[in-house]
Amino acid sequence: MQSLELSVYVFMLAAFLGFELIRRVSPLLHTPLMSLTNAISAIAVVGAILITGEKDASTLSRVLGFIAVTASTLNVVSGFLITDRMLKMFKKREPRKP
Repeated sequence: MQSLELSVYVFMLAAFLGFELIRRVSPLLHTPLMSLTNAISAIAVVGAILITGEKDASTLSRVLGFIAVTASTLNVVSGFLITDRMLKMFKKREPRKP
């Protein structure tokens, strides 16, 4: 049980620090931050796939792993779509022909 308590403590600490870090980022840095977040989510997808596909995984591990894979994949795809849309705002448009 001590391992579970330590894991919950580390998760809560990471969530608090992550929230504080992202909240204080300048709006000019949101696009690079989004790219970094996509990379971290891709690592989470790989980790969740490894845990879910483990031979001796319990049902709870498989269900939580599936949820983690789904949420991380959704985060990666939506992050790339948002980043692409933001970068398109900075491209020069061709003048309209009359």
